[in-house]
Amino acid sequence: MPIKLPSTLPAYSVLRQEGVMVMPEQVAGKQDIRPLRIGLLNLMPKKIQTETQFARLIGASPLQIELTLIRMSEHISKTTSAAHMESFYRSFQEVRDRKFDGLIITGAPIEHLPFDQVTYWEELKQVFDWTQTHVHNTFGVCWGGMAMINYFHGVKKHALAEKAFGCFRHSNLAPASPYLRGFSDDCVIPVSRWTEMRQTEIAAAGGLTTLLGSDEVGPCLVEDAGHRALYIFNHFEYDSDTLKQEYDRDIENGTAIHVPAGYYPGDDPANPPQNRWRSHAHLLYGNWISEVYLTTPFDMDEIGRSSTDLRV
Repeated sequence: MPIKLPSTLPAYSVLRQEGVMVMPEQVAGKQDIRPLRIGLLNLMPKKIQTETQFARLIGASPLQIELTLIRMSEHISKTTSAAHMESFYRSFQEVRDRKFDGLIITGAPIEHLPFDQVTYWEELKQVFDWTQTHVHNTFGVCWGGMAMINYFHGVKKHALAEKAFGCFRHSNLAPASPYLRGFSDDCVIPVSRWTEMRQTEIAAAGGLTTLLGSDEVGPCLVEDAGHRALYIFNHFEYDSDTLKQEYDRDIENGTAIHVPAGYYPGDDPANPPQNRWRSHAHLLYGNWISEVYLTTPFDMDEIGRSSTDLRV
């Protein structure tokens, strides 16, 4: 089954050209099935790029997905046109009475700020609380995952002396986890952040299980079963050239930055980068969608009322 998107959304034509199954809303509405309702709370400045990245991964599922794009209510995007935001996004206040099978909360380029100094932090805390009553399973990505694990468990983010930047090997620490079904013993994941979460503090918090981790860049994927959530601090969703775009931008701006590790063949930026994470990215998000499908109530009114595992 395809992902249901407005035919005028830029991601629609991009994914269709890539061979991803997409379906316009008017056609999807004629199918007598309940699609999985997935929300994407997009906090990234490059909204269209981020929409496409996540739609590509969740759209590879055999299930029909209804994707709702969500924004913070009072925050005005300075890098995406007002027409795009008006046409395709709904504010959190507009959707807070709806229920979702899954919610993805993206990262944001604000990791240098303490959480409580982020302009939309108070509303984001409302979002986190709302996930416990209106969302069956939440996936916090990079800063979004750091913010969630801090809010629910008090785990702190720590500034790094230099940016963790590049493609790093991560170990599969929980091969029996349904989220890692089909994973190799290790995998490569793009990393781009100035902060870290520490494994000792995650372990001390209780109720958290680290599924993927790296000796070089620390914990990556953490399951929070009690809050029906996953937190990932790195970027499986990145396109092949996303790290290159970040590196080229920093070089052009005169920002001190090292060549992203393990990204360019021979560590030479003159060479085109190679994507070595795509297959595991599809596995992870496919497994997440599968777990949402297997455990979410058919009656969406029941979401948030019970933590019962509905798998047969």
